[in-house]
Amino acid sequence: MRRAIGQSLRIGVAAHAVSLLRVSRWRATGSPVTVLAEHTIATSSAHPFDAIASALRALLQEQQQVRSLAGWPAAFVLADDLARLWRVTPPPGATRIDDLEAAAGLRFQSLYGEAPSAWQIGADWNAVQPFFAAAVPRALLASLTMVAEEFRLAVVGVEPHFVSTWNRWHGALKPGAWYALVHDGLMTLAPVADDGVRALRVLPLPAAPAADPAWLTHTLQREALLLDLPAPALLQACGAVPASWLRAASAAAAAPAAAAAPIGCEALDHARQSLGAGFSPVAQLAWGGAR
Repeated sequence: MRRAIGQSLRIGVAAHAVSLLRVSRWRATGSPVTVLAEHTIATSSAHPFDAIASALRALLQEQQQVRSLAGWPAAFVLADDLARLWRVTPPPGATRIDDLEAAAGLRFQSLYGEAPSAWQIGADWNAVQPFFAAAVPRALLASLTMVAEEFRLAVVGVEPHFVSTWNRWHGALKPGAWYALVHDGLMTLAPVADDGVRALRVLPLPAAPAADPAWLTHTLQREALLLDLPAPALLQACGAVPASWLRAASAAAAAPAAAAAPIGCEALDHARQSLGAGFSPVAQLAWGGAR
């Protein structure tokens, strides 16, 4: 299979499965996204990253029989439970990247009780205001890199799922809105204030129909109280956003000012949701923040 201009691969990596997608930035090259393959993982508590590498190798070998993957740009999107995300406050007087890296490492050790040396840490480094950092196990990165080199893929990025979608969509947030990623029964909530994201909260969604607009409004109001922030005017979300939340947005807009209307919700990736409606969770993971 020859690669058309604007086409690339996205590989979703979760503890239980891997997936391979072909995405295109140009309509002339075909569908914006095509699920090429998925492969379940025989989990191993002793060697989980080896199990992921074996499943990925099997998936790519199957594809190699029908199409050459050599030279294709490939982005890995990791399930958030394979990574760690945390907020870092820069030390007073920090002027060098080394100061910020040290602060991130100390905060990591404080939160997770282990040395950061086994993790690859990246962040939107900022010496003036708090920022978020992400860490991925070096052993997992080594496994993914090894398999990518075997199939001569050109790796263009490795990101946790939340980071991938945040980088893609945060520029579209409206004033007063919070951000959320809804995926595989979880909502990763990012309350936003003037100084950026205040926290990251991973919240399980109740089973339908309990995950309704009333639940969403109560949850957002509770998180606002915990963070000493005003409740958001709007939630802008990506992923498997319940349809009832989106319908509540029009109800909130139409309600009288004095009425206790639910907090509205908008899907930032609404057009993509219809295309990926039948995708499995691991395929939705791979699509992540694709442009």
